[in-house]
Amino acid sequence: MNIVDASGWIEFFLAGTNGPKFKPVIENTSELLVSSVNMYEVHRVLSRKLPVELRDMCLQVMRRAPVIELNDERAIAASELSLKHGLAMADAAMYAIALEHKAVLWTQDADYQGLKGVKYLPKI
Repeated sequence: MNIVDASGWIEFFLAGTNGPKFKPVIENTSELLVSSVNMYEVHRVLSRKLPVELRDMCLQVMRRAPVIELNDERAIAASELSLKHGLAMADAAMYAIALEHKAVLWTQDADYQGLKGVKYLPKI
């Protein structure tokens, strides 16, 4: 399984330099999970950068994969990971969901660099 964090989705949707690296992961929806936290983050950024219709089309692409909610157990796991690794709340939530589902977390966010199960693609 794979999970792409908000930085990867945004890079893909806005045709950034690393977008093509995220494309095969995003298009393989049978092996992809999406976090509800990502929905928030991507919606927030794309709302400032794209027309509403295009933003909503991007969110529909995300919904092609199962959307995993942040429940109380995942929130506690995220808190523990935040304390252990110094991650921000959203980053810790993403990492907790990835670990729970034994998914590779694809990201451009340097805060994840070196963590187990993370595929870090530095921004170019």
